[in-house]
Parts: sequence; C-alpha cells; structure tokens
Amino acid sequence: MCIVSFAPSSRSVLSLRDLPRFTEDTLFHRVARVVCEADCLPRKELYESWEVARRVRRRFRGGRVVDLACGHGLTAQLLLILDATSEYALAIDTRLPPSAQRLQDVLHAHWPRLWERVTLQQADLASIPLATTDLVVSIHACGSLTDQVLERAIGARARVALLPCCHDAQTSDTGGLEGWVDAALAIDMMRVARLQAAGYRVHTQTIPERITPKNRLLLAEPAKT
Repeated sequence: MCIVSFAPSSRSVLSLRDLPRFTEDTLFHRVARVVCEADCLPRKELYESWEVARRVRRRFRGGRVVDLACGHGLTAQLLLILDATSEYALAIDTRLPPSAQRLQDVLHAHWPRLWERVTLQQADLASIPLATTDLVVSIHACGSLTDQVLERAIGARARVALLPCCHDAQTSDTGGLEGWVDAALAIDMMRVARLQAAGYRVHTQTIPERITPKNRLLLAEPAKT
C-alpha cells in the first residue's frame, strides 16, 4: 500500500529515502521512483507536472511539445511518455536549474525511447519559433509571462495548456471584473475571453488544490472551421 503521509505541495526534494512511498506498479509510481533516484526535484513539481500532463493528454494528442518556462523540463518528458505519437519535445527556460540535465539523464535511462527526442535549452522564450502543429505548455509561468506564452501560442495558432500563477493586476488584464471576483480569477477569465475572441475552443479544469492553490488549468485549441 502506498504511504501518503506527506504533503504533495512540499518543496522538499524527493530522494532515495522517499522510495517506500512509491511501491505500486503504476506509471506515476514508476516515474516517482525515477525522480527519487535523480535526487534533485521538489516534490511539488512532480505532482504538478503529472496532474497537468495527464489532463493535457486526455484532450490533446501528438504534435511537437514546447514547454516554455519549463523549470526542470519534467512536464515535457511526461507528455512524451504518455503519448508516443509526439515525436519530439523542446523544454525552454531563460535559466535552467543546474540539476535539469541530471533529471533528464535518469529519466532517459529508464525510458530509452526519449533519447534524442527531448531537448533542454536555455534561451529567451520569444526566440523559439512555434508551429501550428505544436502543443505549447507552461506550468506556473509567473505573472505576465503566462500572457506572453499565450500570445506566442495564439500567434502560431497552436494548441496551448497553461497553469497560471503569481497573477499581477498591474501587468495583466482584469477586464474591470475585480469588483465581482478576485483579481487572479478576473485575469484568468480575461485569458479565456482572449482565446475565444481569437477563435479558440477553451476547456477549463483544475488540478487538486492540495498540490497548489494556483490550480486553474486552461486548455485551448483553434476551433475547426
């Protein structure tokens, strides 16, 4: 039986001592054991990436994965593990954690088909060309960075999945709705409206609040004409 006596929202790094918590023969527990072996990833990132990746794959299949503001790049790699029809993933951040390569190496040792199919790159997010067939993903791109990712995806007519955080009413559009709802919700509602105005079909979900209170997941794809 899985031991679940620790909080998935913790920023503590998963290590070998956490292996007894992940003994089941499920894909999530297999991934978690590999992450423990890497000994570099905060617990919260594992749970966030998993919950987002599996919801994204229920909705969107195939295409190149482009993970912007990727952190350790786990989400990009999970999306390839969950869907073999996506042949390639590009994980981009302006500053990659020093341990991102270690995590990738350990994951690839257990899933050899990921070799040469996932690229970690330190670069300006605006410098990465996007295509209509891409699946653009961003988990907790802070504040207006989420809006920049959204703008890039809309400009390319690409599918997009966002888990926003650090909402800032000074830099993001609230639409004047903060008199009815809190500013963070107003900002996300305006993001939905922006996508719809651009001809996107929008799907709104949440991941468990026990993982993060910033748990609104926004999925969108260009509407078929």
